[in-house]
Amino acid sequence: MTGPDSSDHPTTGTPDASAVRTAPSPAVAPEPPADDDPALPPKRVVHRIMVGLVLAMLTSMLTNSIVGTALPTIMGELGGQDRLAWVATAALLTMTASTPVWGKLSDLWGRKLLFQVALGIFIVASVAAGLAQDINWLIAARALQGLGVGGLATLPNIILGDVVSPRERGRYSGLIGMVFGVSTVLGPLVGGFLVDSPLGWRWCFLITVPLAVVAFVVIQFLFTMPFVPRRDAPVDWAGAGLIFSAASTVIVLLSLGGTQIAWNSPLSYALGAAAVLLTAGAVLVERRAREPIIPARLFRDRTFVLASLGSVCVGMMMFGLIIYMPQYLQMVHGMSPTVSGLMTLPLVASFLFTSIGSGYAVSGSGRWKAYPVVGMLLCVIGFLALSQAHLDPGLTTVVVGQALVGLGFGLNMQLLLLATQSSLPVADMASGTASVVFFRNLGGATGVAAFGAVMVGRLDTELAEAAAAARAQGAADAEAGVESGASELSVGLADAAEAAQGSPELVHALPEPVRDVVVTAFDHAMQGVFTAGVPIAVLGLVAVAFMRGVPLRGGRAKAPKPARKARRART
Repeated sequence: MTGPDSSDHPTTGTPDASAVRTAPSPAVAPEPPADDDPALPPKRVVHRIMVGLVLAMLTSMLTNSIVGTALPTIMGELGGQDRLAWVATAALLTMTASTPVWGKLSDLWGRKLLFQVALGIFIVASVAAGLAQDINWLIAARALQGLGVGGLATLPNIILGDVVSPRERGRYSGLIGMVFGVSTVLGPLVGGFLVDSPLGWRWCFLITVPLAVVAFVVIQFLFTMPFVPRRDAPVDWAGAGLIFSAASTVIVLLSLGGTQIAWNSPLSYALGAAAVLLTAGAVLVERRAREPIIPARLFRDRTFVLASLGSVCVGMMMFGLIIYMPQYLQMVHGMSPTVSGLMTLPLVASFLFTSIGSGYAVSGSGRWKAYPVVGMLLCVIGFLALSQAHLDPGLTTVVVGQALVGLGFGLNMQLLLLATQSSLPVADMASGTASVVFFRNLGGATGVAAFGAVMVGRLDTELAEAAAAARAQGAADAEAGVESGASELSVGLADAAEAAQGSPELVHALPEPVRDVVVTAFDHAMQGVFTAGVPIAVLGLVAVAFMRGVPLRGGRAKAPKPARKARRART
């Protein structure tokens, strides 16, 4: 790979495979390579590299989905229930904020080195989390784990961009989508099994260490991409620090606002002001830096800007649905964590189907524009269906809605990344890839916070209205000298306000009249959450509709039809 901002590259000594296949026949006009496209390794090398990438991604993604199931048990043993949110937020914060830094450092120091550093950080952090003796220890280990996951979530897409042409890349990107789906399904099941087994919750962290070690060894011996250090390229530590701090501040505010921190409070205002100032500082530094973490020139590329906006929308919808759908099924329909996890299979299966299928289709034609547009339209219809789930106790609407949204995610998640990589010069490919992943993760954090705020706000309103109606009915019954349970219900609802935002076990342990009101209120609150997904999907639809549908670079050159007929006539 050559270019002012890229230094490690595949050099296999073989010319581009497409050129080799087409050169012998004068009737075939080979597709001219882009000026800055590197020579690509043969498929057998790519397949070996993919083994390590898939293992590493499965390891990192499995960790997050396993831990969610074990959190109640962990809190029961370590204590610190008031800091439960930080166990999840710490990893999300460092994962998201570090994403663009991993991309740029891999340009300067090399993909293989940075990938192994990310794996090393992840292994150390996982062992530390598994040995945690108190909640503060666990939170610190999770923050370090998130830092490693940030690299493991970003670098595989960058490495894939190095070794496969944009058109052929679709076939392999489907594997990345498959890893996401498999980890989403397996995580809660494995987590539940470990918590209930003699191994205990600590193995929810330790079980991923052997996989990560295997991935490290595979990358060490099978990943052949020579790297020449760029000793004259400085690292933009000031920009990295400002970007990390700005993203961290935003995530803390969005994750804890309305729960641990009141929105209308001095701390919320201080965090908001700090986020604005840090973002402004990052923009100023990045515009002047010699080797910026997120180059300002990326924002002059229409495909990058709209793909980033579309990725924000995908992240908001995807993470919000993954977090709140199991909660809805457990709270409203009384399902166990394991069963509620299995009920997300329509979402995951449809995601896998379109992620892999669209990847192969795009690899064949190079045309991708229609897929994200159709996908966002399916997301709109899917969230509209889910918003009516309260009218369908049979859960058919939930299954259909999830399937439609999953189809939409599969048509967008990786294709938006492929379109960005194809539109950017090789020198900006790593920074552009990392930035799109960064915006998707930031959208995920925003979506979880926004959907949570909608749910809590509507739930509080519903419960307050039910309590007021019960008090009024109790007063009217008392005046009429009629015995009723309205007064007891109003008292019970006042006491149940905190339990309504707790675990499903707390809700279903409430007295029957109170429980019925709380479950109904939660059902209505989740209707608001699903409805909130509709405008987000519409915004994503507008973003992808205005993208330029420039065919992906690379792929096999095809002979014109007359030339093929002429060859058949000669034979």
